[in-house]
Amino acid sequence: MTGNFIKERTNAICRLLDKSKIDCLVVTKPANVTYATGFLGDDSWAVITRQGRTYLVTDSRYTEQARAECPNCRIIQRKQPIAEAAGKLIKKLKPVLSEVEGSVQIVGVEKSTSVADFSALRRSVAARLKTVADVIESLRSRKDAGEIAAITKAASIAAKALKQTIARIKPGISESELAGVLDLEVRRLGARIGFDTIVAFGPNASRPHHQPTTRKLRQVDTILVDFGAKYKGYCCDITRCFAVGVPTALYKMAYGAVELAQAAAIKKVKAGAQMVKVDAAARDMICGSDLPVYGHGTGHGFGLEIHELPFVKPESKGRLKAGEVLTIEPGIYMPGKLGVRIEDDILVTQAGCRILTADCPHRLMIH
Repeated sequence: MTGNFIKERTNAICRLLDKSKIDCLVVTKPANVTYATGFLGDDSWAVITRQGRTYLVTDSRYTEQARAECPNCRIIQRKQPIAEAAGKLIKKLKPVLSEVEGSVQIVGVEKSTSVADFSALRRSVAARLKTVADVIESLRSRKDAGEIAAITKAASIAAKALKQTIARIKPGISESELAGVLDLEVRRLGARIGFDTIVAFGPNASRPHHQPTTRKLRQVDTILVDFGAKYKGYCCDITRCFAVGVPTALYKMAYGAVELAQAAAIKKVKAGAQMVKVDAAARDMICGSDLPVYGHGTGHGFGLEIHELPFVKPESKGRLKAGEVLTIEPGIYMPGKLGVRIEDDILVTQAGCRILTADCPHRLMIH
């Protein structure tokens, strides 16, 4: 992430702080710290003033990394607990933050902060603390050019990794072993794993968040793979289904229905589209096939986290915005029989959308 991207984000955060009359914001959520500073390490907080000063509170394990990744930040190396260190910093900043000498200083603290850390901050800071939600998350939902480039690269790496892994698929391999092969290919290509890889054979795929087991692939079988690469802190999220040998008529029907459902939803994606209508397009297609409709959402945003705004589901209220990146992932699940889900990553544009994962292997039969 370049300094220019971080500066633009800081300016946007400051506008929100000014609107909310917050003198400074204590950022504790790791993904939000990364967004605001560029820092990719752990156990660190950011303190952002309304005037645009950004401080990264970290420790000796990360100071060298922080100096390299955060050119726009002032690095504060702590020796005490992080909440106490942040509180000490805010005390020093109070004369700078107060527009009128003696005025009440308002410090925003992210709502996701633990109760223990919030209590420690309250003891350390002689100021009014105000919990705030979705300040940075609201900005993160729309990706800038740097974020889109990182996500696109992650998707490219994931596609190459899956292509290489498919060549290793053969009867007798276990779910856990196949997941390990795919994870290794992602790392060989210069990325990290975005989340725990899901590999499910046969009926195990009816569990959307199945954990890989020692179950072995059979001569005639089906495979569901849900995985993602992480590049420069940004994830992709892909699901593919394959058949080994000739699949049953029921599996072919379910696969075809999910393909049509996904295509119907993607066709609706563009800036200004109601999210509830995107969701309905996929569900209506599966309803028409007389197969069971999935219980999860049709899609979700992702980026620094694998699940973030926006969320496309039946109860969604808002509209899609240009620059948002989200999954479209309808599925059909029949316990004891099968599970099919197809998931692609979509960039919302003013005129429509762009599929970032179009190069990822996408065929029913692999052997």
